[in-house]
Amino acid sequence: MDNDLIDEINFEIQLLLKIGFYSEEEIIEIIDDEFIEEDIPQEKLLELFSSNMESFESPMNDSDDFLNLKNSFLNLSKNHNILTIHNAGYDVEEGIADAFELFTHLRNNKYEVDGFCFYSFEDIEQAIDENILSIAFGDFEYDEEKCLNIAKVVRDELISNGFTINWNETIDERIEIENFNWQKSYETKEYSMDGALDDFIELNNKED
Repeated sequence: MDNDLIDEINFEIQLLLKIGFYSEEEIIEIIDDEFIEEDIPQEKLLELFSSNMESFESPMNDSDDFLNLKNSFLNLSKNHNILTIHNAGYDVEEGIADAFELFTHLRNNKYEVDGFCFYSFEDIEQAIDENILSIAFGDFEYDEEKCLNIAKVVRDELISNGFTINWNETIDERIEIENFNWQKSYETKEYSMDGALDDFIELNNKED
């Protein structure tokens, strides 16, 4: 392995550690998939991961910003029937696909879901690099008025949790949370699609 490849792998491992959603096994699997054409021996991946773990200063706690975001998402699901997804797919397109897949499952199980909001892997990268976290939003009926109303509910909930928002109040622009401090400690709690589904069902559990 040349030094450029090692540097690239080390960068990706450090990024995945900073994001805070992935276990050791998941990180190694992601790196293995990303660099599959390089045919890197598993022992070498484990060695690089261990080296990065030694130098990585894992945060003891989540930042206030992440905790407030988490609270915002829970409130949106509980009080407004908005499906909220942390770390939804790699980019916006994958995040939307994830939202519609979850919507189909929830609707088939008689849950009322009015809309969605999420941020993707790429958005976390932006939050780490630029302290801006972009939140995508939408409805499931391709209704522009409903979509805009959902976005306003999301905006208001974020503001109520202390965030400074940049948004032009159109459906063509995502909501940006300014000055966002991304700090996430790893925990075994599910996020992404599984976590979004579990949270929505728990918060909207229906009595038989």
